[in-house]
Amino acid sequence: MSVRYDIAIVGSGPAGLSAALNAKIRGKNFIIFGSDDLSNKLIKAKQIDNYLGFPNVSGIELKNSFSSHLKKMNISIFNEKINNIYAMGDYYALMANDKVYEASSIILASGVNFGKPFKGEEEWLGKGVGYCATCDAALYKGKVVAVIAQNKKDESEANFLSTVASKVYYIPMYKEEIAVNKDIEVIKDIPLKITGTKKADKLVLKNTTLDIDGVFILRDSISPAHLVPGLSVKNNHVEVDKNMKTNLDGCFAAGDIVGQPYQYIKAAGEGNIAALSACSYLDKGSK
Repeated sequence: MSVRYDIAIVGSGPAGLSAALNAKIRGKNFIIFGSDDLSNKLIKAKQIDNYLGFPNVSGIELKNSFSSHLKKMNISIFNEKINNIYAMGDYYALMANDKVYEASSIILASGVNFGKPFKGEEEWLGKGVGYCATCDAALYKGKVVAVIAQNKKDESEANFLSTVASKVYYIPMYKEEIAVNKDIEVIKDIPLKITGTKKADKLVLKNTTLDIDGVFILRDSISPAHLVPGLSVKNNHVEVDKNMKTNLDGCFAAGDIVGQPYQYIKAAGEGNIAALSACSYLDKGSK
């Protein structure tokens, strides 16, 4: 039987970490998904001038302070990418590759690095277009599949898919050296659009067109509208009230995902509010 957490936090930037800290203080059973690096955006910041108590701090220095705080509070981050979240009535099911996690409430803090959709992506979503190769690999047994990857770590998904599919095309959108299985055909080209009739059947690149049965688009984060069906989203940002509550019961959001200004101190404050709101929701019996 799956463990059902009180709160599942998606994202390990300032908003997600702040939410985790306050969930810990409130004694809730929670899980936070993200990366040990915490936030790629944070690490790349050369200087941050408006984070109270940390004058002229670099992103690396602030990240190290966050890590130290987490360690003292005995908070661990689960290195899992959440691909889909489904409202199941009195709880949420979070899909991470071949694993399913359950939580009575969720806090979305995954930032705004969703990427502009390819032409045809949204039209064929669920009809040949997907975001998790390991989740849906069984649907493509003996079929031809393309993988568009924006991060080197996605190579493992393509490798797994190649053990099932008859043919895998791998289109890397990054510059690092590529190390995929030998039976995978690497194509260094620019994806333009996905076309089809009853389902997606062609991936159009700048210099060629691939006949495919499906295509997986692997991004660091997924648009909130695709991540959580039924979630109210406007201009690619999650709509929340002053308590960081979304239109879905038990679902809260914080940080860049809810809109500008995209600032670390603002994200941390919203993460704090989201955690307090989630705790209040749980303490009231989830209704």
